[in-house]
Amino acid sequence: MTILNRRSLFASGAGLAALTTLAACGGGAEGPAEENGVTEIRVGASPKPHAEILQFVSDNLAEAAGLSLVITPYTDYQIPNQALVDGDDDANYFQTPNFLKSQEEEKGFDLHAFAGIHIEPLGLYSETLKSIDELPEGGEIAIANDPANRGRGLGLLASYDIISLTEGVDLTVATTADVVDNPKNLAFREIEAAQIPRALGDFAAGVVNGNYALTAGMNPAEESLILEKAEDSPYANMLVVRAADAENPALVKLDELLHSDEVRTFITDTYTNGAVIPAF
Repeated sequence: MTILNRRSLFASGAGLAALTTLAACGGGAEGPAEENGVTEIRVGASPKPHAEILQFVSDNLAEAAGLSLVITPYTDYQIPNQALVDGDDDANYFQTPNFLKSQEEEKGFDLHAFAGIHIEPLGLYSETLKSIDELPEGGEIAIANDPANRGRGLGLLASYDIISLTEGVDLTVATTADVVDNPKNLAFREIEAAQIPRALGDFAAGVVNGNYALTAGMNPAEESLILEKAEDSPYANMLVVRAADAENPALVKLDELLHSDEVRTFITDTYTNGAVIPAF
């Protein structure tokens, strides 16, 4: 990771500085390391809400389970899976099934995902519009430039009949070329997902991922023009490990803790604005 990127990570996650412990001994590509009956697990995560949820586990559940968590926040979606494959981390918690699929197909990663933990509804936001009915003719919409989130964003717009997509299109690979009906003649500009909240003033509206909306201080339930439906969502965020570590007892235990009643209660009590919803 570059020095510049590390600065941006800690600038955006200032409140997370205390939760990241730089450990000298990691498990490397061989998996988590155990010492004196405690297994240290290095986990990469988006600052909000993933690292916050992991910090709750670290503070309240990990010790009794014989685990010690070292949490590294990442704001760039492209880094965590590479860090996992390279052995810098033992697990990560930031991604949805469609994003993982696109990464495995594009980069040849061999990873294993546990069951979904929570959902962050994708939303369409604007600095100038108060209602989706105000979406202007020919308005420019910002969407993510990575394949998984680009297709998911187009799917959000299609679910509200703002556009129509090619029938049966796989949203993990959908592009603007799959837009077959566009009544308002909207234009789409693809930019990095993390940049969209800061760039909203340059667009009529932008599709923002839930974790980036949280980081930017947005209230999805009140500020989004439209919001992804959480019921039966295929976009639950998961704990992901290397395929070789799929049955590692410490990693299995961490996933169990993330699916505990205590974590469910923490999510519902902490994220009361509809931005994060338990998926179990």
